[in-house]
Amino acid sequence: MASASAAADVGADARSVKVENPLVDFEYGYPASAAAIPALRAILEKDIVRQKAQVMADARSDQLEAKKASFPFHAHSLSYDWKVVTDLPRWLSLSTLVATYTGGAHPNYVFDTLLWDKTAHVRRDPLDLFVSKAALSHAIRKDFCVALDKERAKKRGEPKKAGSTDEFDACIDPAAETVILGSRGRTGFDRVGILVPPYEAGPYAEGDYEVTLPVTPAVIAAVKPQYRAAFSAP
Repeated sequence: MASASAAADVGADARSVKVENPLVDFEYGYPASAAAIPALRAILEKDIVRQKAQVMADARSDQLEAKKASFPFHAHSLSYDWKVVTDLPRWLSLSTLVATYTGGAHPNYVFDTLLWDKTAHVRRDPLDLFVSKAALSHAIRKDFCVALDKERAKKRGEPKKAGSTDEFDACIDPAAETVILGSRGRTGFDRVGILVPPYEAGPYAEGDYEVTLPVTPAVIAAVKPQYRAAFSAP
């Protein structure tokens, strides 16, 4: 029998926190499926407290510096909005866009991911399921680079020029970006997503890139043996 702390709270609601004042605009949310897992909910609640305290402290410091230099102060902002990528019997896969603004020319954002192991009751990084980052990169890099160039061509209206030495035409290491695990068939992880923020694969104006690749035998071969049963390939 599961312990009370491990049992799911099926009546849990999605969580949303917002703080808006002259210093900060802070938002943090997570879905009901995460709130229903007490241990995960506790982790996310602690993160709310930590992130709110940090953005407030940074804003206060920036406000003081701006006053000393007679510069205008612009309120800081930070937002997390965790979404479900997939919810499987053993795993809950989440991702979020982390948007920030600290008074510069424009806001910026990155991505984050969270993989909850319902059996072990622990948070894992998706990369923890693989033998190594290099192994995953080797398994998907070729297909990733082709897919990335297709997305670039859509945004730019033309394919990249052969032999280009532009840094934003080069391929990047997919395993160095935010890796998310998804499932279309709902029987196991059958999709690997790569979330790429601005400046990594293109200029800020192009925004982010998202590449989704099917799980292949090569991907499964890169998975640690104890986790291979969680993956499925055509």
